[in-house]
Amino acid sequence: MCYQHYNVLIAATVCVDFLYRLYGSLTSAHSELTSSLVEEELIQACAVAQGKEARLCYYLGASSDAATRVTASVSRPLASHVPIEKICQRLSSRDTQICQLRYEPQPKDLSSDGLKKLRVLELRNILASWGEECRGCLEKHEFVSLIQEKAPLHAHSTEL
Repeated sequence: MCYQHYNVLIAATVCVDFLYRLYGSLTSAHSELTSSLVEEELIQACAVAQGKEARLCYYLGASSDAATRVTASVSRPLASHVPIEKICQRLSSRDTQICQLRYEPQPKDLSSDGLKKLRVLELRNILASWGEECRGCLEKHEFVSLIQEKAPLHAHSTEL
């Protein structure tokens, strides 16, 4: 099971981060949670999810192109205020791919000098983790400038 090193690994999983944000938005907007309300909000959140979060939504069956639907495995426990870590642990026992979804480590220094030290492949990976693509980029400085332009939009993924 991927939660052996519980405290170390849990912060980096897409499942935990995504569900924490979903739960936070639900509890701030609604005084009482029902499983149908949670499922509806999950599907709405998945409609705009990108990158690894979109992949998680696919595994949960909350995306439009998913083959199976296990959203009840998330909505019922969230409505009952089960800890997020426990929900993800249960989900990973059903599908180990959920547990393997992790955010790519992001460089702490997104300044021009810090980014210039990275390889082009690493710069592409940063953009890909944000769901962005640098079309027509040939030079390293083009990747660097796009990352600096898009960084404020993706602040939550750089905090990991």
